[in-house]
This record gives sequence, C-alpha cells and structure tokens, in this order.
Amino acid sequence: MLLPAQNEWTQREAAHLLNRAGFGGSPKQLVEFHALGREPAVDLLLNPPEGLDPFEPLEWTLENDDGKGEEIRQQMKQLRNSRSEMSAEEYERKQRKFRQQVRKTMRSAGGELQQWWFTRMQKTKAPLQEKMTLFWHDHFPSSLQKVRDPRLLYQQNALFREFATGNFKELTQRIAINPAMMRYLDTPQSKKGKPNENFARELLELFTLGEGNYSEQDIKEGARAFTGYTLDRWSGKVKHVKKIWDEGEKNFMGQTGAFDGKDIINIVFEQEACAGYVPTKLWQYFAYENPSQEMKDVLAADFLAGGFEVAPLLRKIFLSQEFYSSQAIRTRIKSPVEFLVQMLRQLEIEEVVPERYLRLIQIQLGQQLLMPPNVAGWDWGKAWINTNSLLTRYNVAGFVTKGSGGKSPMMGGGRGKSKRKRKQGGASWKGPDYKTMVPAKLRQDPLELVKDLSNRLFQDELKPLQQEIFEEYAKAKGSEGFTDKEVAELLHLMMSTPYYQLS
Repeated sequence: MLLPAQNEWTQREAAHLLNRAGFGGSPKQLVEFHALGREPAVDLLLNPPEGLDPFEPLEWTLENDDGKGEEIRQQMKQLRNSRSEMSAEEYERKQRKFRQQVRKTMRSAGGELQQWWFTRMQKTKAPLQEKMTLFWHDHFPSSLQKVRDPRLLYQQNALFREFATGNFKELTQRIAINPAMMRYLDTPQSKKGKPNENFARELLELFTLGEGNYSEQDIKEGARAFTGYTLDRWSGKVKHVKKIWDEGEKNFMGQTGAFDGKDIINIVFEQEACAGYVPTKLWQYFAYENPSQEMKDVLAADFLAGGFEVAPLLRKIFLSQEFYSSQAIRTRIKSPVEFLVQMLRQLEIEEVVPERYLRLIQIQLGQQLLMPPNVAGWDWGKAWINTNSLLTRYNVAGFVTKGSGGKSPMMGGGRGKSKRKRKQGGASWKGPDYKTMVPAKLRQDPLELVKDLSNRLFQDELKPLQQEIFEEYAKAKGSEGFTDKEVAELLHLMMSTPYYQLS
C-alpha cells in the first residue's frame, strides 16, 4: 500500500502539490492553499466548487455553432450543382479557391482554440481538471494536422475535461467513437472485409495495455469489431451501420463471439495488464519517472479495486509519503506548456498571451496544444530540453518579465502593420504589475527582495552559490534604486537558470 504522509504539512509540500496537480500560483494563493491543510487541499483539487468556470464556449463549436458547418456544406453543394454551367477549368479553379478558404477558416479557428485552452489553464480555479485534460490529450492524442476540423478537437477537449478524474474505462468507451479520434485513426474507413487496424492497434499498445500484452491476431480481430462506424464530416454525428460491420465471430484474447467495439473494450479491461498501465503513467506524470515494480503493483491493485476510477487513485497518490519525497520534489522538467502557464500564474499576469506569439513559442519550445507529434503523444522529461529550446525559454522569460516596450525576437515588428496585426505581434503586451507585486519598501532591501522573489519562483531553499549570484546582482542594481526595469531583470536572471526549469 501507499504509506500516507505523516510529516508536518509544510509550505514547500503545498507548493509541490500545487505545481504538480496544477500549474502553480502566486505567493498569496500558495499561503491560502497551505492554510487548508494537506487533506482539505487535496480534496479541493479533486472537487473544486461548482460555478468557478468563467469560460464561455467558442461560437463555432458543434454544440453552439451558428450554422457554419451547414453553411459550408451548402456552399459545397451549390458549387457541385453549378458544375454543368461552367468549363472544367473554371470549376476546378472555383473548387480550389473554395477549399483554400475553408482551410484558412479552419486554421484561424484552430489558433483560436489553442489560445482558448491555454487561457483556461492560465486562469482556471480548477487546476487539476485542466492538468488532467492535458494528460488525457497526451494519452489519447488527436492532432489538428490530421483531423483538420477544430470543432471536433474542441468537442474532444470537453470530453477530457468531463472525465478528467472520472472513470478510465468509460472514457475509453467514449473515445472509441469520438469524432476527432475516429478521423485521426481512420475509423470511418474501416468496413467489413477491409478493416482498418489503426485504432485497434493503438487501443492495445498505447491506450490500455502496453507492448507485449497482446498479439497481432488480437489486433486483427479487434479491428474487425470496430468496423461499421461512420462519421458525418460537418455535423460530427457518429453512426454504427450494421451492413458494413463485420458481424462474424472474432477470437480475441482467448474469448470468442460476434464482438463489436464495445465488447472488445470490455474484454481489454478484464486483462491484468490494463489495471497497471494508466496508473504507472499517472505516477510518472505527477510524481517521478521509473517507479519500482512494487509501486506499480500497488497502484494497479488500487486502481482495479476502485473500478478504474481516477479520482480515488489520485487522492492516494497526493496524500502519500512518497509523493513528497526528495525523489519527487523539484525533480521533474516542466513541459513547455507547464513552463509558460506556471510563469504567468506566479507573476499574477491576467493578460491574455497574443495568439500569434503563443503559436510561435509553442513551436519553438516543442509542444503545440492540439498538435501532438504522433499517436504516442509527446516525449516528456529530458526530451523537453536541448540547447535551442533552453535558450528559447530564457528569451520567453525575458519577454514576459519585461513587457513589450520591447518585442520578442520571435514576434516581428509592429510598424507598418494594421492595428490587429500589431496586437497579434505582441506590441501591446504589458507584463507583470510590478508596483503591486513588489512594493516600494521591499525594493529598499536587496537581500529581502531576492528572498521574496525566490519564494515566488522556487518555493524552496536555493543552493548557496545560486543565492549568492542573485544577491550580488541585486546589491549591484540596488545601489541605484530598484525601478520596475531592475526588478524585471532580476526576475529574468532567476528564470534563466536550470533550476527554474524544474517543478
């Protein structure tokens, strides 16, 4: 069993929990979180009060759209009906122009969706819900590059949020017939006599069991079961058409029957390996890499006993002694999204990151929301850091802390462009409110200033050499008085360290 934490609930441990189960927070938020006590703090993360979500749905979604999907469908129909009235060359030209316009519209909506989700993470009062939404997006990845329709990714994102800490088995059943996943893994092309093996393979290898716990025959038989599902491109409606479904007997994992997709998933969840696969990933996501076999066995037993419910397992993890061990605290490299969101929350920045800048830095840092590199999701840990990405992190920290009286080298200039383009280019970025964040009295004592900013960014004792570097810098700058510019430079120096890349 996971031994419960017995030690005193320290502010350092509270910061660790808030960083890992969410995206960090300001010193005030940390003090309030610590004051709750360990168990109430964990329970608040798992059960945030209702009514805290201030985010409106996007206008162009499937559930709330204003007819954009149907409008595109009708325009396509009109173009086809008028084909006889024009030459082949003219028809081809109009068709090409129409497709280009649709792609442009979808690209614009995709950028809007990326920014919308990033802003949710930045401002949410239910941080674990968003952290788990990111986990499921990585575990069950679908990409805008393949799916192409942001409305479907938005719908999938909402599904992950709904099941953030819910039942893994039920989520797996839902994801099998999720429109974005279906398009990503080509399920609509899977028909009786011509089954597509993509979803069946990833279901076993990446989603539930892991390599070595199934056979190629299981994949082939499973693929037959997942035939017959159709997807209407513009409405997002899924149907199971019996006449293109393979109704024959399948031999799957030692069982025989006329299984459909739902039956296959039920059988998968009867396999011993299924109970341990996701709990191990959750431990690595929240605590540390390479847990012992004993730890894996304990997590699997708890997950199975809990009926594949995620919330009870997370509660045990967050209340365990091992979660707060030296092996866990400040040992995990922040992913690019975690790095960006945590920075904004620590600096109490409510300003929305300009869409164009957000898109560019996600590309530079190696993690674009809604665009995982492949069906295995992102590589985590040390894969996030190389010479180029580390330099980019330092540059981003400089841009965020100093505001945009200056511009990021990745942004492009603002002269000669429209007002909208200048705004998207980042010229309107204000940065932190230093007058409130660092009051005048604190600026009079360089050592106290370093202590205050270190607590804000690291929530931990610094190594003597690191502390000395910051203090010497503050003393040198402080001799002339600390303006907002000097505060920003000190923060930038602190963020441009390997230690700040750890959570």
